[in-house]
Amino acid sequence: MLAWLMALPAIGGLLAWPAALWHRAAPRWISLAALTLDLLVLLHLWSGSSAPIDITGRGQWIAILQLPWIPQLGISFQLGLDGLSLLLVLLTLGLGIISVIISWTEITERTGFFHFNLLWTLSGTIGVFLALDLFLFFFTWEIMLVPMYFLIALWGHENRTYAAIKFFLFTQGSGLVMLLAILALAFVHQRETGTFTFSYFQLLGTKMQPATEMWIMLGFILAFVVKLPAVPFHTWLPDAHTQAPTAGSVILAGVLLKTGAYGLLRFVVPLFPLAASRFAPVAMLLGVIGIIYGALLAFGQNDIKRLVAYSSVSHLGFVLLGIFAWNTLALQGVVVQMLAHGISTGALFITAGALQERLHTRDMSRFGGLWANLPRLSAIGMFFAIASLGLPGLGNFIGEFLILLGTYQAHPAFAVAGTLGVITAAAYALIMVQKTFHGPPRAAAPAADLHAPHMAVMAVLIAAIIWLGLYPQPVFDVATSGLANLQAATPDGLLLADGRPP
Repeated sequence: MLAWLMALPAIGGLLAWPAALWHRAAPRWISLAALTLDLLVLLHLWSGSSAPIDITGRGQWIAILQLPWIPQLGISFQLGLDGLSLLLVLLTLGLGIISVIISWTEITERTGFFHFNLLWTLSGTIGVFLALDLFLFFFTWEIMLVPMYFLIALWGHENRTYAAIKFFLFTQGSGLVMLLAILALAFVHQRETGTFTFSYFQLLGTKMQPATEMWIMLGFILAFVVKLPAVPFHTWLPDAHTQAPTAGSVILAGVLLKTGAYGLLRFVVPLFPLAASRFAPVAMLLGVIGIIYGALLAFGQNDIKRLVAYSSVSHLGFVLLGIFAWNTLALQGVVVQMLAHGISTGALFITAGALQERLHTRDMSRFGGLWANLPRLSAIGMFFAIASLGLPGLGNFIGEFLILLGTYQAHPAFAVAGTLGVITAAAYALIMVQKTFHGPPRAAAPAADLHAPHMAVMAVLIAAIIWLGLYPQPVFDVATSGLANLQAATPDGLLLADGRPP
């Protein structure tokens, strides 16, 4: 069933591409059916997880699959599902279904090829969250990048070619550096043990010189902080988000950025715990810079999609901060923040896309007074803007609060500096609401408010962010096994309160 989680979107994409020759709507229905079936497979795996698989010294897993692939090179088709990957695959499939629905009327040209690329992006992302062979991880990492390039380049807006190329160069270039680091780790492990392998379980605990460990870890970190994205490796993100079609922006913000955080959680710290403890002050400083810098740049935007894009830089700075605090509270906050960011930012991009579809502009200086003509869209936009600024009772608040609390235990100075992001988030979120929905009208009255499919999508997202804010305990319960797997081989806290490694 783990293999089917990857295969179903890929098969659906292959069927959707030629189906457009039969009927223009056929690719949409095929995509919706493939992702719904995949969601049912995931829920079946989840419901049958009462007896988890216990791997000695490696924690408990819901499901494990290992098949030979290229045994001569130590490469296997190894997949694993624990609580952390379960939540992220669930987020991927949920936002994938939503992306198909919101593209129903927006994408009218080459619908077959569009849904092929959308589903293959999702298939690669699911592979990233499941892969436990590092070569397979790199393979799926590359699979998700190429179709996303086409989504931006073919269905994006006015500067789509520039944005797509920039996205591809940043992510592909850093990915090749990660491949070199993966090979270096495998060769070091072979020198120490005599076994050449890419298995995650076997590579854990590989002994190496401190300098070697640091250099190999930096190869992994580069790929992951580019994708996260962390300052100063974030410059591809605003262009990609701004130029992508709405579904591309939702998948990019809600899912693809989480692969960077997942890589840091699953691979960087467990594989290189000593190097990670030495690098933690730098990583946490980059997190704080991202929180404040992203919020300040968001405050200065007139393009609504660029504002939301820079807000992602700020919100994911909290994730970087929490990962390298590496204690239970901070890691629980990281999980909630990844889910809440995917929900709230995805909803804001849907709102921005709906506004652009109706007003043919993203410039907030040309908006204003929309509440009178678009009450449903305006109310929903305001709700998710408030969620984004971290209002208590909504999911973003839980994530940011736990991250800051856990970071305070590891390094109070970084936690205090990170709280500035909460203040600046209120500024840019409320400015967006004021410029867009209130004040005197500055544009011709749009023809229609949100239609029923969009309202249904938004209702689901509203319910999810409220549930995550009021009752996050089920998320903690599911994530427990995954976080325990990660912390089994690492110290509880990469930094002490005085900034020293434990």
